[in-house]
Amino acid sequence: MMAKSGRGFDLPRGRSGMLGRGSSSPVSSDTFGRFSEAFARAMGTSGFLIGMSVFVAIWLWWNIAMPREWQFDPAATNFTLLTLILSLQASYAAPLILLAQNRQDDRDRVQIEQDRQRAERNLADTEYLAREIVALRMALEERAAQPVTREVLRAELKALLSELRDEDPAGSAP
Repeated sequence: MMAKSGRGFDLPRGRSGMLGRGSSSPVSSDTFGRFSEAFARAMGTSGFLIGMSVFVAIWLWWNIAMPREWQFDPAATNFTLLTLILSLQASYAAPLILLAQNRQDDRDRVQIEQDRQRAERNLADTEYLAREIVALRMALEERAAQPVTREVLRAELKALLSELRDEDPAGSAP
């Protein structure tokens, strides 16, 4: 799934996408990415929402309740400055949140690949252990098929005794 340019279609424009390849920008894309993640994380908190609500409420209260000379964004102009500020904030928030999501997707892809490799290793280990257990069972079955009788034990003991006698330098029986 690689394009002729060597870039995958499924890869987000990230590390080199927005700044361009070979960019001489002093801000690295990784630093910008970390900033976007921190920004997105902060915007997703209840503290941010409460703070933003308090800010807007104070803004509206000030520009409605204060004398006309003190108002900087009067209600008569439909709070144009507040609207512009909120629009500017939203226009930066959306791309930064998307960049943070792309970085998280990249991390998720790496984690999924590592999980897949770990699962393959676990499967190979399990298959090896299963083969070893089967081999042990077969060996035990073979051994169980050979009856151990008194005659077999006596013959083995006599063979050991004769070996010991042959190795004894004095030639005396124990």
